[in-house]
Amino acid sequence: CPLYRPGAVPSGRTGRPSTEPAVPSMSQFFQVHPDNPQARLIRQTVEIVRDGGVIVYPTDSSYAIGCQIGDKSAMDRIRQVRRLDEDHNFTLIGRSLSELSAYTKLDNQAHRLIKSLTPGPYTFILKATKQVPKRLMHAKRKTIGIRIPDNRVALALLEELGEPVLSSTLILPDEEMPMMDPYEMRQLIGHAVDLIIDGGYCGFEPTSVIALHDAEPQVLRVGKGDVALFEG
Repeated sequence: CPLYRPGAVPSGRTGRPSTEPAVPSMSQFFQVHPDNPQARLIRQTVEIVRDGGVIVYPTDSSYAIGCQIGDKSAMDRIRQVRRLDEDHNFTLIGRSLSELSAYTKLDNQAHRLIKSLTPGPYTFILKATKQVPKRLMHAKRKTIGIRIPDNRVALALLEELGEPVLSSTLILPDEEMPMMDPYEMRQLIGHAVDLIIDGGYCGFEPTSVIALHDAEPQVLRVGKGDVALFEG
């Protein structure tokens, strides 16, 4: 059956004003092939992001929720969905380290380390540059997370967009693990986001989080990425 698209008049209704209570519009729902993402759906996804939309999309570790970097309203909606405080480290997801290096302060050691582990299920926390809006940084440490996923849908989206996406793992309040079923996402948060991409099963483990802003690397969260390299 045809999907309801926000702004359209649902089938069977007229465009005349109604006295019925307003019903929150539901998100669009795209089924994207995990190995061969449909170019048409990727282009439509990018249009939604550029229009200020909040999207749910697959990565190589779990599903994530994201928006355009400079969009404060969309970022605030992500905060509301996840109930995040100002101490949360948002992540910039990009196609390559060269693309993300404009947003972080990288020394040679950190550059080599990240290069050796990406693309992959890691998030690296680094000092942010002036390219990053202050509202995206950790309030006290002035840091930002960066990530290069090994997922064809996510990479196709980033390629079409031409810039990183502001992102966070899709973990709902009071839950410990990320959501993994796009149909359940549609039921629970479909009113709060603009698009949910069903890219198939991509796991339910969050990324491993490594802080690289001090003298020694520090594992902040053990997730899907192997952290044996950082264990002394």
